[in-house]
Amino acid sequence: MIVVTGATGNVGRPLTQALAAAGEQVTAVSRRAAVVPDGVRHATADLAEPASLKPVLEGAKALFLLLSGDLHAPEARPADIIELAASCGVGRVVLLSSQGVATRPLGATRVAMRALEDALGASGLDWSVLRPGGFASNALAWAESVRTQGTVAAPFGDVGVPVIDPADIAEVAAACLLEERHTGGVYELTGPEVITPRQQAEAIAVALGSPVRFDELTRDEAKKAMTRFVPAELADDTLDIISAPNAAELRISPDVERVLGRAPRSFDAWVARNVAAFR
Repeated sequence: MIVVTGATGNVGRPLTQALAAAGEQVTAVSRRAAVVPDGVRHATADLAEPASLKPVLEGAKALFLLLSGDLHAPEARPADIIELAASCGVGRVVLLSSQGVATRPLGATRVAMRALEDALGASGLDWSVLRPGGFASNALAWAESVRTQGTVAAPFGDVGVPVIDPADIAEVAAACLLEERHTGGVYELTGPEVITPRQQAEAIAVALGSPVRFDELTRDEAKKAMTRFVPAELADDTLDIISAPNAAELRISPDVERVLGRAPRSFDAWVARNVAAFR
């Protein structure tokens, strides 16, 4: 049995579907009740309280670990989850980390995530680490304003990074959970091209067949909006990257193709699949 945390999110949902389609027994974990694919067991647990995961992890062979926003806060102890997994007999953990662990190692949340990677490496478990850059699905934050006002508001409108489709992250995660050849692998995951927020807004407009206006936010305005959902430290680390990406953050990684045997999906392809959210 494979346990998937964050199972109702943009990565966890397609990962759960992929594992179930592969014939695996899957337990989808989320904080609240949720609809899951046929044949998938759902469990409610809070990663901020690792003991709530114990009944879920007992008897599991593998764990996909995706941290909720509050587990990026300075006082969080996500390494307790890895310790618990080991004590429950879990054999393999695939950790969703962050590209910034390598490209911005001194950022507050990056230091904490690297410590979690190190704890996993020292756990005695089989493991793989995924380090994605920006997510294409972050554009869903604009869905309401596009639907109601025909606008996208974001900072640093002409500064781009190679955002990745979370469905590609899910497929790579599935491969790492199912294939022993990925044990000990650290994969940097990006999309196929650098794309700016303004270009993303244009892609949404093309998919909709109607104009979408781009309004540029200041850094302070963007941070205020982000901290409604994530700790301030994570907001600052993210804004540091998207305001001035370095060469490593602009690089198109070959790792999606190395694992899946195909190029990563484009932002246009992501919009085409998700255009209903913007109508």
